Amino acid sequence: MMPLSESFETYEEYVDEESDDLRIDKWVAGTFPDFSRSYIQKLIGDGRISIDDKVVNKNSVKVHTEQHIVMTVPAGVLPDIVPWDHPLDILYEDDDVLIVNKTKGMVVHPAAGHMDDTLVNALLFHCRDSLSGINGFMRPGIVHRIDRDTTGSLIICKNDHAHRIIAEQLKEHSIRREYRAIVCGELKEDELTVSGYIGRDPRDRKRQAVTDAAHGKKAVTHVKVLGRYGHFTEVACTLETGRTHQIRVHMDHIHHPVLGDPLYGHDLGLRAPVRLEGQCLHAYIIGFIHPTTGEYMEFKAPLPEYYQKLLKILE
Repeated sequence: MMPLSESFETYEEYVDEESDDLRIDKWVAGTFPDFSRSYIQKLIGDGRISIDDKVVNKNSVKVHTEQHIVMTVPAGVLPDIVPWDHPLDILYEDDDVLIVNKTKGMVVHPAAGHMDDTLVNALLFHCRDSLSGINGFMRPGIVHRIDRDTTGSLIICKNDHAHRIIAEQLKEHSIRREYRAIVCGELKEDELTVSGYIGRDPRDRKRQAVTDAAHGKKAVTHVKVLGRYGHFTEVACTLETGRTHQIRVHMDHIHHPVLGDPLYGHDLGLRAPVRLEGQCLHAYIIGFIHPTTGEYMEFKAPLPEYYQKLLKILE
C-alpha cells in the first residue's frame, strides 16, 4: 500500500458477498469502523472515495460484490496500528503464507475498542513488513476472518501474489474448512446438510439470519455427528460456502445452536458444565492449494484446552 502523497494514506478493500447492495457510507463505516460515518460522508463530499476507479459523489450510492473501493485519508487522522509482541501459535510458515491457530478472545484486525491487541498487531511484530497490502492499512495479511471467540486455523498472506490466489480460492469455495462445535440438544441424524440464504437480521444488525434469496446469499453447511452427550452433541461442520456467522446461524436455524453462543439460541436455557467465554466453535481443518507450488496443503489446529476439558466432562 502506497500513500498518494506525504499527507494522505490509501485504504482499499473489495466488497464481499455479504455486503452487496449496501450504501457506500454504511459499507465504509462497517469496513473501517475507526472513522465516523459523518467523517466518511465528508470524504465522499471531498471526492476521496472511489468505486472501481470512479469517484463517488453521493452517500446513497450502492456497492456490489467484488467492487474495488479506495479511500484516501489525511495522515493526521490515521489510527496508529502498532506491532504487538504477543506469542502466536504458528502451524506453518513460508515466504507466501502463514497458518495461525487463533486463540479465543482475540480480535482478528483493529477496530473500535481493539486497536493494539489484535491478531494483526501481533502479525506486524512477527512478520515486520512481510504482509500483503491488498486489504488496506488496517488489515495487512488478512484474507479471511473468524469471530473473536471462535478459535482455530487462519491463512495469513505474506505478499499480494499469495493474497490474490488464496482470495480466488475462497471465492470459488475450493478451500476446505472444517469446524468442530459442541451444540445444544441431541441431533437425531448422523449426517445432514443445512442450506438456506443468509443475510442480516432486520431486527438486529449484529446478527445474521436465514432469509430469502432477495435478502441473503446462498449458504450450505454439511454437518456430521461426532458424539452425543445427552443434552449436547459434538459435530463436525464443513463449509461449502463462507457467509458471516454461517455455522452459528445454521445450527440455530435447526434448533441446535452452538453452546455458549452470545448471539444465537438464548431460548433453550441450556448451560455448559464449565464456564465458557463465547461459542464452542473451532476452525479445525484448513486445506488449500499453495499459491506458489500449486500443491494441496492441509493443516489441523489442535482443539483448545477448554474444548477438550468440556468433552471429558460430557463423556
